[in-house]
Amino acid sequence: MTISGPCNAPDVVDVVALGESMVTFLPSRPGRLADVPSFERGIGGAESNVACVLAAAGHSVRWVSRVGTDGFGDHLVEVIGGYGVDVSTVHRDPTRPTGIYFRTAGDRSTDAHEVAYYRAGSAASAMSVDNVDPGAVRAGRVLHLSGITAALSEGCLDLLRELTAPRPDRPLVSFDVNHRAGLWQDTDGPRVLLELARGADIVFVGEDEAEEAWGVTGGPEAIREALPEPSVLVVKEGARGATVFEGAGAPAPPSAAQPTPPAPSAPSAPDTLTFVHALNVDVVAPVGAGDAFAAGFLSATLRELPVRHRIRHGHLWAAAALTSPGDLATPPTRPHADRLAALDDDAWGRLRLGPGWTQPAQRAEEEVRTP
Repeated sequence: MTISGPCNAPDVVDVVALGESMVTFLPSRPGRLADVPSFERGIGGAESNVACVLAAAGHSVRWVSRVGTDGFGDHLVEVIGGYGVDVSTVHRDPTRPTGIYFRTAGDRSTDAHEVAYYRAGSAASAMSVDNVDPGAVRAGRVLHLSGITAALSEGCLDLLRELTAPRPDRPLVSFDVNHRAGLWQDTDGPRVLLELARGADIVFVGEDEAEEAWGVTGGPEAIREALPEPSVLVVKEGARGATVFEGAGAPAPPSAAQPTPPAPSAPSAPDTLTFVHALNVDVVAPVGAGDAFAAGFLSATLRELPVRHRIRHGHLWAAAALTSPGDLATPPTRPHADRLAALDDDAWGRLRLGPGWTQPAQRAEEEVRTP
C-alpha cells in the first residue's frame, strides 16, 4: 500500500540526505542487554546524522524519509528539525511504525557490543520511487545517500538505483557504502553496494569494509582499481588517516542558482592522490565518527576548498564526534576549523584534541602540543 504525503516545490538547499532514522535506546551502564536495567533515548541514522551536523554548521539541509504517526516519529522529526534541518517533506505513515533499536555501550565497529534492531516493516522501509517526492530529493546541490537504505527493502533499493542513475537533472551524488552485513538477507549486498557506488560522484568507504564486502586487499590503490568510476573516492583508513582519489575534471557542487551539475563520468586521466594523517584524539566514544567525517568533507566540498583541506575538515569533524559521548556532536565553528586545517604538516601532526575542544573556552593555542 502506498501512503501519499505532501508534495512541495522546495527551494534549492546545500544538501539533501535521504534515509532512515531510528529512535535509539542507549544503556544506562555497561553490560549485556539482558542485564541493563534502563536506557536513555536518542536518535540514530547515518543520513540524518550527516544532515544534523551539516545544519549545525550553518548549511541548508533537507532530510527526506518516512516515519510512523507514533510518538517515536514525533520525536525524530522534532529533534532533527531542532538542528535546523528542513523536515517538511518527511512523510508520516499511519500503517507502519517508526524503527527503533537498542544497543550496548561497546564499540559498534568491533564485536564488543550488542545491537537489537526493531526496524522490519518500518515506515522508512516503505520508501520507493512511487512515494518519494523527486522534487524534494533533487533540489539539493548534493544528494547524500548510504548503502544502509538499499538493504531495507526492494522498494528502497529501486529508489537508490533511480537516484544514482545518470541523468541531466540529478545533483552531485554522495554515497557512503556503510556495509552492514547483518542487514542483508542474502548474498547480494556486496554486489549491490558496488553497483550503487559506481553510479555516485563522491564515495566514502572504509578500508576494512572494502575487504569485508568485496574481498579487496592491498590498500587504497586496490580499492580504487576495483572502483574507478566515482570522480572522488574517499578511502578511510581508520586511525591512520584517509586517502582521496580525485579524477581529472571532478565536478564541484552546482551553485544554488543552478542546481544541475555536469553528468558524471569515469575519470579520463590519472587520479590525483592525497593522503592526510588522522588526528591524535582522546576518544570518548567512537559512535558517529564516520558520519561526521562525511559531513565535514562535504561541507568543505560545498565551499570548494582544496582536497587536502576537505580531508582535514573531515578529520576535524570526526574528532568532534570522537570526543563526545553521543552520536551527534557540535562541529567546530568554520573559522576554528579553517584555522586548524591550515596548519603546516608538523603542527597538524602535533595536534591533539580532547573532550570540549570545540567549545570557545578550549580554543587556545595549547591545542597544538606534542602528544
